[in-house]
Amino acid sequence: MVHPAPKSAPGQGNGEASTRSVEARLEEAVGLARAIRLVVVRAEITRLARRRPATLFGTGTVDNFREWIKDDAVSLVVVDGVLSPVQQRNLEKSWQAKVIDRTGLILEIFGERARTHEGSLQVELAALSYQRSRLVRSWTHLERQRGGFGFLGGPGESQLEIDRRLIGERIARLKRDLDGIKRTRALHREARRRVPYPVVALVGYTNAGKSTLFNRLTRSAVTADDMLFATLDPTMRRLALPSGRTVILSDTVGFISELPTHLVAAFRATLEEVIEADLVIHVRDAHHPDSEAQRADVLSVLSDLGLDQTAEDGLIEVMNKIDLLDISARASLANHAVRNSQSVALSAATGEGCGTLLELIDRQLETATRPVRLDIPLNDGKTLAWVYRHGEVLGRRDDNEDAHLSVRLSEADIARLRHQQRLH
Repeated sequence: MVHPAPKSAPGQGNGEASTRSVEARLEEAVGLARAIRLVVVRAEITRLARRRPATLFGTGTVDNFREWIKDDAVSLVVVDGVLSPVQQRNLEKSWQAKVIDRTGLILEIFGERARTHEGSLQVELAALSYQRSRLVRSWTHLERQRGGFGFLGGPGESQLEIDRRLIGERIARLKRDLDGIKRTRALHREARRRVPYPVVALVGYTNAGKSTLFNRLTRSAVTADDMLFATLDPTMRRLALPSGRTVILSDTVGFISELPTHLVAAFRATLEEVIEADLVIHVRDAHHPDSEAQRADVLSVLSDLGLDQTAEDGLIEVMNKIDLLDISARASLANHAVRNSQSVALSAATGEGCGTLLELIDRQLETATRPVRLDIPLNDGKTLAWVYRHGEVLGRRDDNEDAHLSVRLSEADIARLRHQQRLH
């Protein structure tokens, strides 16, 4: 595992400005590799005076790596940065080992973890777009192994024999399939508007504790390993709030820094619940030294998904893992939560502060309402009962046929009723 960092900026990695420490970037890259059960025998930070077009690294660095790759019998080298096809090919020739960059590693993880049909298609499309310039020229000598997209290779199995024409045909077919799925998704989105519960989505940097919080709140058993991308496909459960209101809580894939552009579409597939959610909860790892940098990465991805306003105005911020903090840091977080009505400090592991979060969700959904007038047939008891459960009835007048109600409802509930053509 090699993380390239410029010599001139100790706090930067891969040549781009960042508030994240170089050491934390390397640690995260090691976590990514271990997420697909790779054994990391060495992890190093390499300072670059400049990026070499042919090999990224200088000649001396390439030679030094060749020696320890040979001595340690390393079969795969992960470069935690972006490699051009030429750089990748030259490094493989010099080191006599397979070489993948950060994009290839993340694609491998997503290829192995994707479970839904749409998510699998989106990730395959991203992978083929990434491979198009690499498989023919650079990787024809590599061999496939189980899972993922074969970036890592495996001895004893069939050789990769994919040319540009076959890749292009597959990409075109995937795009057609995804267009059909998008049309179906639009119908599903319309159906979701009829669901009588608001949707609350958990988002956050990978390994921030979203699944642990999800399990704590819903008393479920969703996978919550201490591993990057432990959750890829979304999970939804009912959740009862202190007021008695019921919501649907959604656990989603974790975000990560420097997400490859090829994977934006894949994130759109797995984060559909976030796009359609009535309320978004940003779970942060308060114990992580780069928590602020992770926060910026999450808000950036939300912006890419078209959720700028949600990220700025309607987002609840959860500072998780306070059980790992010392007394001073916990006090500081508690003071921040007092000053910021949209912030909660808690521990998903112990349950401390989770009640406060539920109360905040309740208040948030209650305040995001406005008064409307409804005319509901008296014989439609189901709709009348639903309105009383989900809204605040301000007034009611009945005639021989209809109940004329003045009700305060959330925008989500208004949309559901509008779909049923009951709203004036």
